[in-house]
Amino acid sequence: MDTTGIPHRPGRLPGLGDLIGSNPRTPLQDTVRLGRRLGRRLGPIFTRRLIGLELVFASGIDLVTELNDEKRFTKHVGLGVRNLRAVAGDGLFTAYGTEPNWRFAHDILMPAFTGEAMRGYHPIMLDVARELIAAWDAKDSADVSADMTRLTLETIGRAGFGYRFGSFERAEPHPFVTSMTRALRFAQMQGIKLPFVRRALAGTAKQNRADIALMNGVVDEVIEARRHEADPGHDLLGLMLSRSHPETGAKLDPVNVRNQAITFVVAGHETTSGALSFALYYLTRHPELLARAQSEVDTVWGDREPAFADVMKLRYVRRVLDEAMRLWPTAPGYAREAREDVLLGGRHQMRKGDWVLVPLPLLHRDPAAWGPDAETFDPDRFEPAAVKKRPAQAYKPFGTGERACIGRQFALHEAVLALGLVLQRYEFTPDPGYRLKIAESLTLKPEGFRLALRRRANAGSRPAGAVRVG
Repeated sequence: MDTTGIPHRPGRLPGLGDLIGSNPRTPLQDTVRLGRRLGRRLGPIFTRRLIGLELVFASGIDLVTELNDEKRFTKHVGLGVRNLRAVAGDGLFTAYGTEPNWRFAHDILMPAFTGEAMRGYHPIMLDVARELIAAWDAKDSADVSADMTRLTLETIGRAGFGYRFGSFERAEPHPFVTSMTRALRFAQMQGIKLPFVRRALAGTAKQNRADIALMNGVVDEVIEARRHEADPGHDLLGLMLSRSHPETGAKLDPVNVRNQAITFVVAGHETTSGALSFALYYLTRHPELLARAQSEVDTVWGDREPAFADVMKLRYVRRVLDEAMRLWPTAPGYAREAREDVLLGGRHQMRKGDWVLVPLPLLHRDPAAWGPDAETFDPDRFEPAAVKKRPAQAYKPFGTGERACIGRQFALHEAVLALGLVLQRYEFTPDPGYRLKIAESLTLKPEGFRLALRRRANAGSRPAGAVRVG
């Protein structure tokens, strides 16, 4: 893309570009800081150059609205997403738009995310949430991000594939989780141009091959066991093994089934755990909002466990999650590629195949869409009347267009349910000395965020494992 006239950081160095002062562990936060600084003076598009690679970022609502036009632009699979193909192949998230398996798998998997399917997942989500609560009942403080990751990993494992990782039973993570974490870090760090830095942060190629082999082996065992069952079931894995495409009658090939399974395990837990962690961070920093959320839970649920239909009644709790994902969208951006030659913003020439990155923490803070207090945590931004007044493309935590997250409803039901249950049961005391630190990997989450826990006086005497569904 021709970047002539697009703002960039002052003091760019020949050869090194904007490398000086950049942190390979926090590329997104570096970009957000630069975008804020440049945007106030020079507008909502800018570039970063790192040793020969120049990236274009668009963060303003008008430019992003153009980029989200499916007739002119499509998803670009590049940089970190392309590197993830070593882990997830042509799964839904990493497939190129031209690969037939994307549309094929998408059509087959859509029934897994209907309202009826969500109703079937609810008891499983509730079971896993009980395990989280039992674990929290046994201690007086919690590492929030770590425990929310256990919750969401266990939920997608059981609800999607009938597989138990034993997340709340193990002192150490399941070997699949350890390998997955290393493999994702290895993929993410492949964009670093300095080999010695890349090796230090990402580990070795030999270890990465072993990690991917272990992940594939675990998934293949689960798939093979399910193939021999009389009824393959109606979860994600059951659909992939039994359902034929409605038009062609063909089924997914075994390698793609594995790729989709790994995709859903990775994407189905990382983003939701981050959203829950950020929601608890902001609530515990705003006691009046925490009290309002707990009051809603007390009013709507009382001291009982929620039935499926009760979850969607927590409208304020849902707005809390929406606002947390606005400030720190756990899947923090996406790339858009020109389908044909276009003029972006009436002045920036893009040829067919050129692409631009959309950093969501900047879009979600654009004063043109969110007002002058865009940095403030305020769940009431998501009241229906406020949403209607806002530009339609201003909020994109699940991506955009036909490649937006297929599991959005699954994630939201799980998150509202889990947040409602912990608000129902606990009073939280944050560490007054803690300052939000963002850990960047494939997704974002608070690092080192702990909360002291105390059973609420009105939480009742019902033990964590008791079933009382209204």
